[in-house]
Amino acid sequence: MFYGEFEHNIDPKGRLILPSKFRDTCKECAIDRFFLTRGLDKCIFMFAEDEWRSQEQKFKSMSFTRQESRNFNRMFFAGATDVKPDKQGRFIIPSYLKDFSGIDRETVVIGVSNRIEIWDKKRWKNFYNASNESFEEIAENIFSN
Repeated sequence: MFYGEFEHNIDPKGRLILPSKFRDTCKECAIDRFFLTRGLDKCIFMFAEDEWRSQEQKFKSMSFTRQESRNFNRMFFAGATDVKPDKQGRFIIPSYLKDFSGIDRETVVIGVSNRIEIWDKKRWKNFYNASNESFEEIAENIFSN
């Protein structure tokens, strides 16, 4: 559903613009609301509302008697906020999510099928360079089972 890699800057009013390709997908799929939260690897996860509700059901079914489940749910849901991009596709990322992800101004917005990830540009480049070296090895390990 969401695919690609796009560089965008946060504007002086603190807004990030959704890449035009993603805005087109939103129009096609009637998506007008997203949920942002703390992601893994210090990025921000961005889910369309339907996908958010699906993920929410999975996480709610995790046993609250397990410490790891409680901790994950606390971080994931306490960090969540909903956003509705304006007509130009701009939205504000809360400061606590920018602090979590290390985002100041320059970002990379990537589509990862059912979600969007928002990365600090330098952090993304570091992740990409480290992962690019082992991409084939990772694929072999994942798909050989």
